[in-house]
Amino acid sequence: MEARAIAQSILDNMGKVIIGKEQVLEKVLVCLLARGHLLIEDVPGVGKTTMVKALARSLSLGYSRIQFTPDLMPSDIIGITVYSKAEEKFVFKRGPVFNQIVLADEINRTSPKTQASLLQAMEEKEISVEDVTYTLESPFMVLATQNPIEYQGTFPLPEAQLDRFLMCVTLGYPDIKEEKEIIKGYKNSKTLQHIEAVATEKDILQLQETADGVFLHDDILNYIVNIVSVSRNHPDIHLGASPRASIDLYRSAKALAYLRGRDYVIPDDVKELAPFVLSHRLLLSAEARIEGKRTEKVVQDILKKVYVPVVSSFET
Repeated sequence: MEARAIAQSILDNMGKVIIGKEQVLEKVLVCLLARGHLLIEDVPGVGKTTMVKALARSLSLGYSRIQFTPDLMPSDIIGITVYSKAEEKFVFKRGPVFNQIVLADEINRTSPKTQASLLQAMEEKEISVEDVTYTLESPFMVLATQNPIEYQGTFPLPEAQLDRFLMCVTLGYPDIKEEKEIIKGYKNSKTLQHIEAVATEKDILQLQETADGVFLHDDILNYIVNIVSVSRNHPDIHLGASPRASIDLYRSAKALAYLRGRDYVIPDDVKELAPFVLSHRLLLSAEARIEGKRTEKVVQDILKKVYVPVVSSFET
């Protein structure tokens, strides 16, 4: 099957259980092709976990789900060293993070100490335990769901952890027509038995490699850098976006262009993705928070201020 057809099959699979959220599903696939991790923030019951499970069932990759709870320990995620009587030595029992698609469900219901156990895996795709470093298998992606921080029993993710998520998306409530379809398909959406794998490990690695090869003009690279730079000097922002954010915006713009059938990036790709890539990384100033401003609106304000390069010169 042709590479883009495989990508469309993955989107179609997720669309069978997540109704009316095509743009969000596209962002999920962009994140996968850009070799990034995804944070899904929304109220309970809108389909966050179901969406991730539908993605996992669409891929012939190792999958694990970690239900984050207040009493979860880092060893429950990474693994633990135990003594084996049969081998007469200590052996390392790998935890659920040693999979290719990892669902960190309700990640902000556990303590910061346990949240931090994912940091090395997400950034370096490695796990270090007692002076031994284990390399995680590629492709590797963490998809984390979290409830809004205003909800009881949540621990806000620290800035260092948020910065490791390439993108943050929300599903939002369905409209009346979509909700009726969701109710009718309730049984299937719970079991996901109708979702079959449509992509192998080789397919995903090929898609990632092809997306990497999409052309991005230097003028658009300057556009990305200027957007991120303005975030560091904006009066409403206390902590701006990091160079990692610039890299993530660069990689995701290429992936989006590829999914849209182009072998080159246009400014609209960057413009569309910037709120999803930057908003969760920014820390508003105290004054902006008092005024009730939101990072998404601040990012839109930044996009209005930064010069957009001319489109005609970007085709190869």
